[in-house]
Amino acid sequence: MFFDLPMIIVYSAILIILLLAMAIRILREYERGVVFTLGRFTGVKGPGLIILIPFIQQMVRVDLRIIVLDVPTQDVISHDNVSVHVNAVVYYRVLDPQKAIIQVENFNAATSQLAQTTLRSVLGGHELDEMLAERERLNYDIQEILDKQTDAWGIKISNVEIKHIDLDESMVRAIAKQAEAERERRAKVINAKGELEASENLLAAAQKLSENDLGIQLRYLQTMSDISNDKTNTLIFPFPTELSKFFKGSSKE
Repeated sequence: MFFDLPMIIVYSAILIILLLAMAIRILREYERGVVFTLGRFTGVKGPGLIILIPFIQQMVRVDLRIIVLDVPTQDVISHDNVSVHVNAVVYYRVLDPQKAIIQVENFNAATSQLAQTTLRSVLGGHELDEMLAERERLNYDIQEILDKQTDAWGIKISNVEIKHIDLDESMVRAIAKQAEAERERRAKVINAKGELEASENLLAAAQKLSENDLGIQLRYLQTMSDISNDKTNTLIFPFPTELSKFFKGSSKE
């Protein structure tokens, strides 16, 4: 049996090119390769040019950049039994490619499911007013819980932000009524405080005027002057203050 030498050379060249194509990998600056040799972990390589043994070594690429995870809208019942719809965004990145590939099947899906569960759990333990007023603290609490649980996966949670807290229309109307009632209550309290201060000032003025008879007389004349300036049919009958003293003295006797 005879072989065509040029064809053998051509086939050999093609085989070498295919083997080189299977062996050579190029990883970008933000990528790392988790290498397995015959199914066993042998190291993390990259970035740059990577040489693998074809059919013996396999590599899994891992992106080390920050990943933005949009948490789907969750139905949450608050501690005061109010139903709300909440969605959030989670920022995380892979710190340990080995753990991210070996310790969990799909770290992206696992982080997403964990973020949804943690969001419902944390917000369900707070009242509606706390969700609306203390969003920064809730963001920190969710981030801290996620960071602790994903540490075993080689993942770092850098930030968590609650985007929207949506209420039902009936609850929006109830909150509006509550706010209106609160404003009316404050207005009544302010009005009552004003009346109290006015009465205290009038009492202080009356006590001050009672210390001197001339003060009462001057106040009496000032009142008459104010009434006379008003263009009405009001009749004024002056009453001497000395006569009031006479009546006071006779009543004591």
